[in-house]
Amino acid sequence: MHTSSIQQNILEELDRELAVTRKVLERVPDDKFDYQPHPKSMKMGTLASHIVNLLRFKQLFIETSQRDFLDPNAPKPPPSPTSTAELLARFDQFSADLRQALRTSDDEKLTEGFQLRRGEQLLMDRPKGAALRIMGLNHSIHHRGQLTVYLRLLDIAVPGIYGGSADEPGGF
Repeated sequence: MHTSSIQQNILEELDRELAVTRKVLERVPDDKFDYQPHPKSMKMGTLASHIVNLLRFKQLFIETSQRDFLDPNAPKPPPSPTSTAELLARFDQFSADLRQALRTSDDEKLTEGFQLRRGEQLLMDRPKGAALRIMGLNHSIHHRGQLTVYLRLLDIAVPGIYGGSADEPGGF
């Protein structure tokens, strides 16, 4: 029977999701960063930047015990990239930083608590590993799905995510 740690499971899942997310981000054209399919939707560049910046947020789950959205000293995301090349460079750097933080962690640290707050309001209180999966990976996957809809609306080939796609050989 094969056994693996919480850390190994998250790393395996993270590596797979990061590879797919990068393929989606590669399809975002420089000239469509301002595309907004609906007034309530984020612009394409803003959405893509959010997906990338969430990598830094996930790192906080591993390296700290809490994050307060109202803390004026909390790290802020850098300015949004203005090109796909900038977006991918940031994605690659933030991905490497997140992988390194996870590699230097261990199961014991990943079972420690993490709290997400807005001042006195407690938004989430979970073990770090669960926070990473729920508010980190799942959150990113949700936004990646939104971004693929933007691509489809612009008639840009959508890469396969969990199997093929209508735009790739062997797709559904």
